[in-house]
Amino acid sequence: MDEQSWFMMSNWLVHIQLRSGAKIGASPITSSLKLALVESQDLSKSSTWSPPPDQYSNRASSLTPSSKAFLEHIGAWQHLDHSRMQPYHRMQVWDGVSGARISFDWEQSPKISHTTVAYMTENANLLRALSARLSSLPPITIFDRTSVASISPGPPPTPDVTAPDLSSWPHLTLSNSRTIAARLLVGADGLNSPVRSFAAIPSRGWDYNRHGVVATVKLAADFPPNMPRTAYQRFLPTGPIALLALPGPYATLVWSTLPSHATHLKSLSPPDFAAMIDAAFRLSTVDIGYMHTIPSGQIDELEWRLQHTPSLVEGSQIPHSVVDVQANSTASFPLRLRHADAYTASRIALVGDAAHTIHPLAGQGLNMGLGDVEALVGNIEDSVRYGGDIGAGMALEGYGGERYAVNNRLLGVVDKLHKLYSVGSGPLVGLRSLGLETVDKVGVVKEFFMRQAAGS
Repeated sequence: MDEQSWFMMSNWLVHIQLRSGAKIGASPITSSLKLALVESQDLSKSSTWSPPPDQYSNRASSLTPSSKAFLEHIGAWQHLDHSRMQPYHRMQVWDGVSGARISFDWEQSPKISHTTVAYMTENANLLRALSARLSSLPPITIFDRTSVASISPGPPPTPDVTAPDLSSWPHLTLSNSRTIAARLLVGADGLNSPVRSFAAIPSRGWDYNRHGVVATVKLAADFPPNMPRTAYQRFLPTGPIALLALPGPYATLVWSTLPSHATHLKSLSPPDFAAMIDAAFRLSTVDIGYMHTIPSGQIDELEWRLQHTPSLVEGSQIPHSVVDVQANSTASFPLRLRHADAYTASRIALVGDAAHTIHPLAGQGLNMGLGDVEALVGNIEDSVRYGGDIGAGMALEGYGGERYAVNNRLLGVVDKLHKLYSVGSGPLVGLRSLGLETVDKVGVVKEFFMRQAAGS
């Protein structure tokens, strides 16, 4: 058993894990700590990741300027393949029932300090960059292709007063039969976190009875590299649909919808699925609902309905038509809200999905996890600087107090937006439309929302 492992992370969500490792190792204050990472994936594959230029993973994320600054600070940003990243500078968001709209343009807002709302990149690109950064730091023990078999409390103290007391240290037994004692165990191990379960920290929330459908699509128009790009999002009663720019003519689709609709979309041929995406941005909710009921033929149905129904939006306010859906890129996952009662316990800290799970409509899940890591490392740095015990409950209280409040507020806002726009008729539609149009016209309020969207 390695009784000298001071800091350990157990993770199946490797991106948060590697960010934590890169940040701890990159800090001159904490670089002397022994750090171990446990990951079930084969991390050596990340160094050889080199997909064709016309193929993009459906697992893509938006990084806010705040997240970019963090990645720059830890030295990971420079390792990203920037040819596979796409900044976007504008947003078009509208109500799918009333047509009420709000438009954001970061380049035309003089009071906003940056012109980019976010950077879209594949998770694999981020993984490779973080792995490359880790390889340039002092040696970190990495157990990849390894899982955590069990977590247990440490053995009781022995009568030998010279022996270290590890009774409060979590002991991890790995799938390779190795056992490690951790002064601080960071769980970035996802929604069903074993670390959170070991710490007996409850997690509360609910399922949305919605699935998120993701895919990589090709649009009818190409875009020069330096052309400002726009993100589009339409709120339908069944859930929002968003199209987020990737380099060139490509984009990533995130469509929150009913589970039955998600199953139907995944059963369609690529041309019919592309027609459904175009319909979701152009047709009325009644028309879209009907197209979900037919097993095929969405291309012809869309063409007929576009000719015989009034246009709800102007051409410049909707994305270009989808001409193709990348093979094997369509997938779905259930949507839910979860929030742990606490982020810390004695010698335990939770980050990312282990602490909170959010609806994807705001694209903030990854950025919330990055914020957790940055705050936790700042907390650890303070403990080391002043000679404290990095795993002591009191030493971790600052991290938990800071991040819980920030994340709880964002979770609440996103949850209320989902519920607000799930209403398809009645006076609430008029009230929310009035509110959206008012925000669009009041500059100071609009700029506040722009800063929040960009993580400022």
